[in-house]
This record gives sequence, structure tokens and C-alpha cells, in this order.
Amino acid sequence: MPPKTTTKAPMRLPPLPKLRVRHPNKTETNPCMAIMSSMLGCWASSGYNMAGCVGLEQQLRMCMDTKKPKVEKRNTINYHLSRLYPKIIGPHKRK
Repeated sequence: MPPKTTTKAPMRLPPLPKLRVRHPNKTETNPCMAIMSSMLGCWASSGYNMAGCVGLEQQLRMCMDTKKPKVEKRNTINYHLSRLYPKIIGPHKRK
């Protein structure tokens, strides 16, 4: 017996006045975290031997000593969503 075939209607977005992402500006992760986890992994694999992990330790010190600028870039996702939303929903009837 062949399986039943069903036709699915194309997915459409609900009628919204605008699309928005609620919190697009999340804080970024610390770039030194990757180096720190590598150093901890090195320590765990070498039995806390300082000789094998000197390079990672110096990289971590340099990363921690550098000053990070406090300039926060604004996310433009909501601008692009509002700009492209009419093209996504397609033509619609005017009132």
C-alpha cells in the first residue's frame, strides 16, 4: 500500500507591522578565554609542568595586559529587517 501524499501550503510569515530582534546587542565574549582554556588544557595534559606551557602563558599575559577599547558597535539587524520585510512578505492588498 503506497503512503499517503499530502500537499503542504508554503510557509508564510504572520501579518506583523514590523520584524524586530529583541536584544541584538549582546556583550561579546572575552578573547582571552580561548587562550586561557588552552593553557588549562596544557597544564592538565602535562601535569602542571611549566616548561611545556610557557608559550601559552606568555600569550595569556599579553592578552590580559592589553587595554581593550570600550567602543561598542551597534548591531544593524533591525535596520535590515525593517528594510527587507516588504520584500519578504510580498505584495499585499491596500486598504
